[in-house]
Amino acid sequence: MASTFSPTSAARALLPGSTSRPLFLAASASSGNRHLTFPSPYSLCFPARSSASAESNTPPYRPPGTLAGRIQPSRKGLDFRRGRFTVCNVAAPTAAEQEATASAAKETQRPVYPFAAIVGQDEMKLCLLLNVIDPKIGGVMIMGDRGTGKSTTVRSLVDLLPDIRVVVGDPFNSDPDDPEVMGPEVRQRVLQGDTGLPVTTAKITMVDLPLGATEDRVCGTIDIEKALTEGVKAFEPGLLAKANRGILYVDEVNLLDDHLVDVLLDSAASGWNTVEREGISISHPARFILIGSGNPEEGELRPQLLDRFGMHAQVGTVRDAELRVKIVEERARFDRDPKTFRESYHDEQEKLQQQISSARSNLGAVQIDHDLRVKISKVCSELNVDGLRGDIVTNRAAKALAALKGRDSVTVEDIATVIPNCLRHRLRKDPLESIDSGLLVIEKFYEVFS
Repeated sequence: MASTFSPTSAARALLPGSTSRPLFLAASASSGNRHLTFPSPYSLCFPARSSASAESNTPPYRPPGTLAGRIQPSRKGLDFRRGRFTVCNVAAPTAAEQEATASAAKETQRPVYPFAAIVGQDEMKLCLLLNVIDPKIGGVMIMGDRGTGKSTTVRSLVDLLPDIRVVVGDPFNSDPDDPEVMGPEVRQRVLQGDTGLPVTTAKITMVDLPLGATEDRVCGTIDIEKALTEGVKAFEPGLLAKANRGILYVDEVNLLDDHLVDVLLDSAASGWNTVEREGISISHPARFILIGSGNPEEGELRPQLLDRFGMHAQVGTVRDAELRVKIVEERARFDRDPKTFRESYHDEQEKLQQQISSARSNLGAVQIDHDLRVKISKVCSELNVDGLRGDIVTNRAAKALAALKGRDSVTVEDIATVIPNCLRHRLRKDPLESIDSGLLVIEKFYEVFS
């Protein structure tokens, strides 16, 4: 038998000390509605179960000084078009709380190896930088021998990521100026004419996806327990929401379950994540740079999944003895005193960060001649590359490289640098085949462009 609703039982479930739960509860036995007041500027109303309450016209009690005391019971925060509605989140930390949390996390986080200190692996570093400059390239798949610094290089990007403007307290890192990357709450407030959104500046986030993650943890889910005990349909954002406008890194992506890889690649390609649970459909922006790494000895991805990665980087073991000694010595210095080691590369890191910020700002002004576009497409056609992703990614990567070098036009050298990374993983049609090293792409490139 279903338990009856009472203000006392509900109040016990709502902990005032928690920022993730409502702080006020207003319920009236003589009212046709029970009204919950949340710390965020949204209110949810749902019909009472008691027949006596339904017959009364007495308005519900609203605590003085709360937002519910000024807003009539309504379906604010809900969208019932076509049987779908967007569930608003109840957590809304203030700007001071968010800054304090970020500061504390920065002080306690593990020291990250500087990107500028990484020796060799130029192909991998270039692919990562181009994706940071233009996230629409579609991410990068890094395959190479174990112990070659794949994970270290990816995580070292954290220091180079530029700052972005985000709405305070929004779990989707919403952009206050771009509706395409706004969460459902922020989008609704903008549509209602709210111009007082609290905005702060934050670093682009990097989210690590563990191999044991479930689909609910990745995509998000509806909190059914809260719906049954508190009458609140609350959406719990997943890792895709956290990675919006950031980077999602999957180490050993070739060992991840295929259905999770499908979810990640679909969201990365469309820029949206849709969750279907218990008759509820929720969509939120999920625009992120997908970076995967793996060891080819443990298996390759299916060709259909490889094609969804914008670029492919191959990492090999350094064979030069002098270079290997330098890498070992640099790593020993970092392990001995990480703070001093990071400070020794501070100027180089700052210079590279400014170069990335400048390239992101000037990317829109970079032009590529029509003749070069035609030759790129001719290379893709003669290599029998399926679809048009190869053409699109090569154009984007060449423009990003020109912006990184401070130019406003793409040259043949730019295309020659990026086209092997954009096409070689698209030549693999049979799952039993190995990925071409790029020789076929380079030969065809010189044949067409000569």
